Amino acid sequence: MAGYRPDQRVLRGRVAGRRTVSQPARTPEGRAISECVFCDIIDGAVPADIVLADEHVVAFLDARPVFKGHVLVAPREHVVTLPDLTEAAVGPYFLRVQRISAVMPAALGSQGTFVAINNVVSQSVAHLHAHVVPRTKGDGLRGFFWPRQRYDSDAEAAEYAARLRKALA
Repeated sequence: MAGYRPDQRVLRGRVAGRRTVSQPARTPEGRAISECVFCDIIDGAVPADIVLADEHVVAFLDARPVFKGHVLVAPREHVVTLPDLTEAAVGPYFLRVQRISAVMPAALGSQGTFVAINNVVSQSVAHLHAHVVPRTKGDGLRGFFWPRQRYDSDAEAAEYAARLRKALA
């Protein structure tokens, strides 16, 4: 990632004012950066709380997490759904998803994780991404209803991202 430093805070889900990740990213002048906000995050054009960035994926905190520490893992290549991902990219992609899922409980004090991918239906951004969500027994998550929350501050989000980066190092 051009200009990316592992300790750098690179996404918060907004560029100019409040917006959700499903809306195209915009410059301060109001121009769309691209049609895919995840591509903009991957390119460093939109700030995000990055937890892992390498030649295959960029993983960052969801701006509206199910639970704090909820990570989205997106391939650098723009593909919309899992069937669109090349066969050669499947292994490297899921190894990163697996690695984040493995370190999350110790890094965040959860008991486990929930990993999910939507293909078209309920896919708020048309760029493949896996949700890796910290889970604890009795946390209230039921079925596929995912109530969302917000971080109390940018500093709190950065702290969650730093804990995950440290566990991934």
